[in-house]
Amino acid sequence: MVQWGKLLNMDGSDSRHRISDEASALLPTRRAPDPPPTIDPKEVTKIALRLKHQIEQVIPCELEEESIIKSHSPILTTDVLETAKLAGGEEHKACVVFCLLQVKKWFKKQSNAELWDADLHDVRAVAAEMMAKRLIEAEEDMDFLFHEMLLKRYSTLVDGKPSVPANAVEKAVDLHALTVIGSSGYQKCISYLWRGWIVQDDEDPNRFVAYADKTNTSYWAHLDPDRMRVPRYQNWVQIAMSVVFLALFTGAINTINPSGDLDVVEGLLYIFTVGFICDEMNKFWKVGRFYISFWNMFNSTLYAMLTVSFVLRMIALAYPAHHGIRGHYNELSYNFLAFTAPMFWMRLLLYLDTFRFFGAMLVVLKVMMRESLIFFALLIVVMVGFFQAFIGMDIVDDELADDTAFIFQAMLNAVMQSPDFDGFDRFAPPFGIILYYIFTFVVMVILLNILIALYNSAYEDITENAIDEYMALFSQKTMQFVRAPDENVFIAPFNLIEMICLILPFEWWMSDARYEKLNDYVMAVIYSPLLVITAALEQKEARVVRENRRRGEDDEDKVHEWEQVLHECDFEADGWDKRVQACCPNVEFDTAVLEVRKLRGEVAELKSLLVDLVERNWGADTLEGSKFGKMVESGESSKDGGSPEE
Repeated sequence: MVQWGKLLNMDGSDSRHRISDEASALLPTRRAPDPPPTIDPKEVTKIALRLKHQIEQVIPCELEEESIIKSHSPILTTDVLETAKLAGGEEHKACVVFCLLQVKKWFKKQSNAELWDADLHDVRAVAAEMMAKRLIEAEEDMDFLFHEMLLKRYSTLVDGKPSVPANAVEKAVDLHALTVIGSSGYQKCISYLWRGWIVQDDEDPNRFVAYADKTNTSYWAHLDPDRMRVPRYQNWVQIAMSVVFLALFTGAINTINPSGDLDVVEGLLYIFTVGFICDEMNKFWKVGRFYISFWNMFNSTLYAMLTVSFVLRMIALAYPAHHGIRGHYNELSYNFLAFTAPMFWMRLLLYLDTFRFFGAMLVVLKVMMRESLIFFALLIVVMVGFFQAFIGMDIVDDELADDTAFIFQAMLNAVMQSPDFDGFDRFAPPFGIILYYIFTFVVMVILLNILIALYNSAYEDITENAIDEYMALFSQKTMQFVRAPDENVFIAPFNLIEMICLILPFEWWMSDARYEKLNDYVMAVIYSPLLVITAALEQKEARVVRENRRRGEDDEDKVHEWEQVLHECDFEADGWDKRVQACCPNVEFDTAVLEVRKLRGEVAELKSLLVDLVERNWGADTLEGSKFGKMVESGESSKDGGSPEE
C-alpha cells in the first residue's frame, strides 16, 4: 500500500505554523511523525540566525540586485562565503545550504510584513540564495554534496516546536528558488534521483542511499519490481496509461452503439476512469487541501463528466430496448462523452512536461491562469453591478419581464468581444442602451486590455528565464515522486488491482514480509514488459558507469565528438597554453579597477626610486626627519622640487 501516511502529520498542536509553511510551499505535504533529525532543530535554527545576521551586516542598505547576482560579485566575496561555511562549524557544516534557504524564506516573509523595507529584504533574500548556489557549486565531494548537503533532512524551531523535516532539494522546490535549482550540483542530484541512482532507504524513507547495483552489469540484478519506484519509470508508465486512456476514448466515441449497450472498449474506458478517480481521492485524502492545483481540478472535471456519462448510460440501460427514454439518455450520455474530447487531448500535456518545449509552455500557462484571477475578480464585480442595474430597469419597466437570460447572455457576449446592442433600447430608455455602452467600454477597452497586459508580462517573465523555469518544473516533478514514496508502486489504473486483489483480501491478516513478497510478485507480472526494457537499459548504463570510473570521469559522463581526440593533445608541451594565458583578459575585475591597481603599483615603484635617490645623494640621516622625507613617506612629492633641507 502506498506510504502516504509517512507524508502526514496529524499533530494539531503545531498545526498553525505548519499550515502557514505549507501555504507558501510549492509542494506542500503533511507528514506522519518522522524519525528525530540527526541535528537538534535548535542548533539548526541558531545556524540559520547566524547566517541571517551575516547577510544583514553584509547588505546593510538597499543595493542593486545586479551587484549581488553577477559571477564576481563585489558584495558576496570569497571571504563572505568562507565565513558562511563557519556558521555551522566543522560538525554541522552540511546544513549551511539548507539554512541559507531557510533564511531566504525568512527574508521573504519579512518583506511581506515590512513593506517600507521590502526592497532591502528582497535583495537580502537574493543574496542568501546566491550564497547557497555558490556553496553548492564549490563543493567537490559529490557524495558529501548529495547525501549530506542536499538530501539530508533538517528541522528548525517554530513556536518552540520542530518543523516538518525537509532537505535542501525539497526546500528549493518549495521556495521556487530558481538560482539554486539552476546550479550544477543541484541538477546533478536531481538527475541521479530521476535515474534511480540515488534511492530512498527501505528502512527509513527519510534517508537517501546510493543504488547498490549501479555498476552491476548482470541483467538479472536489474530485473527487480522495486525499481518501479524510480521516477523516470513511473513517468513512463503514466505517459503510457494516458495514451491508452486516450485511445480507449477515441475508440468509444467513434464506435457508438445504437442499442446503448456497453462494449469492451467503453467498459475499459470507465474502468480506467474509476482507477484515476480513486488515485485522485487517495492523494487528496492523504495530502489535504494543499494538493489542489490547476491540473488536479482539470482532471477532476474530466473524471466528473465521464462519471456523468456513465451514470446516464446506466439509467438508459434500466429501460427496455427501443424505448424512447432509453434513446434520450443514451444520446445525452454520448454528448457528455464527446464534450470531454478537448480535455482528453489537453490532459496529455500534463505528462509531457519532461520535454523542454512542453515544460516551458506549461509554466507559461500556469502563470497566465494565476494572473487571470485578477481579471476575473474585477470582471465579476463589474458584471454584478451592471447586471443589478439592468434587472432594476426591467422591474421598473413592466413591458419586459423575465429578461434575466437575455441580459446575462448579452453581457457574456460583450466579454467575448461580440456585444449585442439590440434590445437594450427598451430598458427604461435611454438609460438601458447608455448603460450597456458603458459596460461594453469598461469590459472591452479597460478590463480586456488589463488581461492582455498581464498575459504579456507573464509570457515575457517566463520566456526570459525559460531554462531555469523548465529545470524548476522538472525538479518539482521528480520530487513529487520522491516525496510520496510507495512501498508498492501501483500506478492508476493498476491501483484497482492493489485495492481489490491485494488490500481487501490479504493485507489485514497477512504478515508484512509475506504481503511484501506477494506485492512484488504482482508488480513483476503487471510491469514485466517495462521491467524487461528497464533492466536492459540499466545493464547498458552500468557498463557506461564502469567505463567512466575506469577513466576517472563522472558516472554520467558522455564522450562527445570534441573529446574523442582530446587525449592526444598536450597544450602545455607545445606552448599553446602559455600563449593563451598571456592573452586572456582578467574578467574578475573591471578594466578601470585593473588600471587603478596598475597605477598604484607604478606609484609605489616611483616612491621607492625616490627614496633610493635621496639616500644616495644626501644620506639616510639627512632624509630622516626632513620635510621631504615626511612627504616621501606619506606618498607625496615636493611641490617646488627643492632640496631636502627646504
